[in-house]
Amino acid sequence: MKPPKLKKIDEKKYVRPQLERGYAGQTLHIDIMKTNGRKIEIEPVTEQMKQIFTGGKGFDLCMLWNILRPFKKWNRIGWGYTINAICVASGPLGGFTTCPGAGKSIVTAISPLTGSVMDSNVGGHFGPFLKFSGFDSLCVEGKSKKKIVIFIDGKTETIQVLEATNLPKDAYKTSKILTEHFGEGKSRDI
Repeated sequence: MKPPKLKKIDEKKYVRPQLERGYAGQTLHIDIMKTNGRKIEIEPVTEQMKQIFTGGKGFDLCMLWNILRPFKKWNRIGWGYTINAICVASGPLGGFTTCPGAGKSIVTAISPLTGSVMDSNVGGHFGPFLKFSGFDSLCVEGKSKKKIVIFIDGKTETIQVLEATNLPKDAYKTSKILTEHFGEGKSRDI
């Protein structure tokens, strides 16, 4: 198998905020469907968002609603529409080791099969690492014509969108290769 190739197609520098009461205070939105480059936006978390849409699922639904609001019926999104998004958030307790389930994140999108809002509860390091990188939630909108990798580096405060070729189809192998590539010998931090 050929070694994977990662070509940077977009990059954005940002300032990682201090966590305050479990919130980083900003969300990350990446539109991977833009034809002339990707669009990376950092948006503030409002007090209304904290009060009404508390937690990972609430943040996901708020972001999904803001993207899909121009379309009157969510149940028609999955049938032939190119607009959709996948949102990931962990809530204000994400990453706090004294709380059970603090490594959990919620992933939300519109099902392309049913047109319904679907979510999944996932464990692991992604949610806490996203939070410690400075974001309460991540929203990836659209569908890229090529394989891409989004790399959020909280240490250098950089977000990169990379075009990926020669990655294996197996998710575990892909994860291992990307961890080795970005970890630079310190895979524990990826």
